[in-house]
Amino acid sequence: MNYLQGQAHALPGHGAQLAAYAARHFLFTVDAGVATLTLNRPERKNPLTFDSYAELRDLFRALATAADVKAVVIAGAGENFCSGGDVHEIIGPLTKLDMPGLLAFTRLTGDVVKAMRACPQPVVAAIDGICAGAGAMLALASDIRFGTERSKTAFLFTRVGLAGCDMGACALLPRVIGQGRASELLYTGRAMSGTEGERWGFFNSLHPPEGLLAAARGLALELARGPTFAHGMTKNMLQQEWNMGMDEAIEAEAQAQAICMATNDFHRAYHAFVAKQKPVFEGD
Repeated sequence: MNYLQGQAHALPGHGAQLAAYAARHFLFTVDAGVATLTLNRPERKNPLTFDSYAELRDLFRALATAADVKAVVIAGAGENFCSGGDVHEIIGPLTKLDMPGLLAFTRLTGDVVKAMRACPQPVVAAIDGICAGAGAMLALASDIRFGTERSKTAFLFTRVGLAGCDMGACALLPRVIGQGRASELLYTGRAMSGTEGERWGFFNSLHPPEGLLAAARGLALELARGPTFAHGMTKNMLQQEWNMGMDEAIEAEAQAQAICMATNDFHRAYHAFVAKQKPVFEGD
């Protein structure tokens, strides 16, 4: 049953560099503070396996303390993002498991989303073509989503006899596109087009397929050059304030902002402004 919980991966420790990490189940590179993670099974529209789920979980957990990664881009090879769990390598085996085994698997997939939301780096998803099932959840768990007109995003869990509440879908999707629209997609499992997704706020913007990855990397590079400690604080507060009342949120933000005011980046910005220069942030 251990393979359902995921194999451990040899990732660097606290504060280490991830640039040298050799991913086993997808492509992973780091350049100028931007990590690019590419799901790389284009002949099958980049489906996920037990092992790739586990490696994604472990990698995003490691990113929480990576010294050389300031922003992340997640994309799919070829003309698709991700078709979800591999029918033969995941769906078939799941039909033979007992309840403890099934729960081990669903907790593994949910841990991927938890790790994505908990890592301090902004995650930019570049979504072309098919973005379905667990792939749609990887997109949804990202902070910012760029798409194309031919993007087809489907939370198709009900199409295989499952509930729409998978990997945090019922918590995340209504917050992004609204309760009614989320309900429709989760009940029907139908595909949301790229233009519809942009209109509904799922996609921040649409780009030509040939320029999609460059646009995502461009934004990630801009974020990586910014006050990355403050970006991490912003992401953390966006997550925490879902469960707060207004008074609690205002107090939490007062404390968070006071912490940021004690950083060197805040002082760098002030001195650059006085000198009529552009600040150079260093993330501390």
